[in-house]
Amino acid sequence: MTRRVLFLSNGHGEDLNASLVLKALCRIDPEIEVAAMPIVGKGNAYKRLGVKIVGPTRQLPSGGFNYINFGRFLNPVNWWRDTNPVSLLKDLLSGLISLTWRQFQAVQRYSPSCDLLFACGDIVPILFARLTGRPFVVFLVSTSSYYEGMVKLPWLAQWGMKSPQCLGVLTRDRYTAKDLINRGFTRTQFLGYPIMDVLAPTGKKLDIPFQAPLIALLPGSRLPEAQVNFSLMLELCQAIAPLRPAHFHAALVPSFTRDHLKTLAETDAWDASEVGMLKKRNIIVYYHYDAFADILHQCNLVIGMAGTAVEQAVGLGKPIVQIPGPGPQFTYLFAEAQMRLLGKSVITVGTRPANSKTLLSAARKIDQILDDADYLDLCKVNGRERVGEPGGSDAIAHKILEALDNISKEASIV
Repeated sequence: MTRRVLFLSNGHGEDLNASLVLKALCRIDPEIEVAAMPIVGKGNAYKRLGVKIVGPTRQLPSGGFNYINFGRFLNPVNWWRDTNPVSLLKDLLSGLISLTWRQFQAVQRYSPSCDLLFACGDIVPILFARLTGRPFVVFLVSTSSYYEGMVKLPWLAQWGMKSPQCLGVLTRDRYTAKDLINRGFTRTQFLGYPIMDVLAPTGKKLDIPFQAPLIALLPGSRLPEAQVNFSLMLELCQAIAPLRPAHFHAALVPSFTRDHLKTLAETDAWDASEVGMLKKRNIIVYYHYDAFADILHQCNLVIGMAGTAVEQAVGLGKPIVQIPGPGPQFTYLFAEAQMRLLGKSVITVGTRPANSKTLLSAARKIDQILDDADYLDLCKVNGRERVGEPGGSDAIAHKILEALDNISKEASIV
């Protein structure tokens, strides 16, 4: 009899992690049927795999950050600290509440035919899974005990995780797993972080005409914010150039088109006439759509204004310098949280959206880091501790199969 698993996730990084587990699951057991409900965004990570989407999806103005922070409404201090009221209003006017309700109804309709649900994220997918009455496994990819010394779980999330329906809780790092076990969540495990499984280099040779450090630029994946972030990074490249020779390579998402780049170049007085590069005086910034892993492996330092991509860079042992932007995602609050999560590998320069003075300070910090051998070695050790090694996708997939086997055994006994 065919077994069916429904994947629930609420964010870009959550979709990526869940889709990697899903892919590993189908490779290990091709007979399994899978479907997904991406609660934030359009679910492109699933769509690229041809996975059935069971309910409506939409890209909201905030990029989904009001969704992701949903559980924090139970703590008004955290909710208003981390939520932009204007951004929230835009999401509400774009149908946030009705979209959530229709997604919940879709999950309720589809879940009776499922043997197991996989809730990847935090309170929203956990709550969706709990209210179906079906067995589920939780992957707490959205939170970590590194943030505040112990993981802060809204009571609704705890209600779901303590339910007999919850067959296991997986975490993104060992520290969080130990914390939860000590607090009575005894079915908690750390089995790895799937995002480290998609960083195999393709062998693409980057254009490096002379010996100098390679600096990676990660402006993020959400437009139009990524355009603003990249503009700040281009200005930072100009501040670095007088301090030392360097190669600049940007990893862009496909939605960041050449038309976007031309508009940005015209605004900031860069030459975008040659495909794959932006020029200004003696500075060249190369951009790529298909070399993310190659850039990360080959770079000496990362300028990051992203979420998941920065975590992957830390996992590879790279030092990260962050500069706050205007948001809605990559603000100082987000950058500061990244530092708590990822430890000493990540340094943020400035506490407000970056200006020329901030960028000059960041350039000096980058110049200093590249000459600090002890700090560069520390980043390698810190990356293994905070993010971990590859192999998480297969390990979590085997956990799902183990849960399905246990469900089958219990059903046969009954």
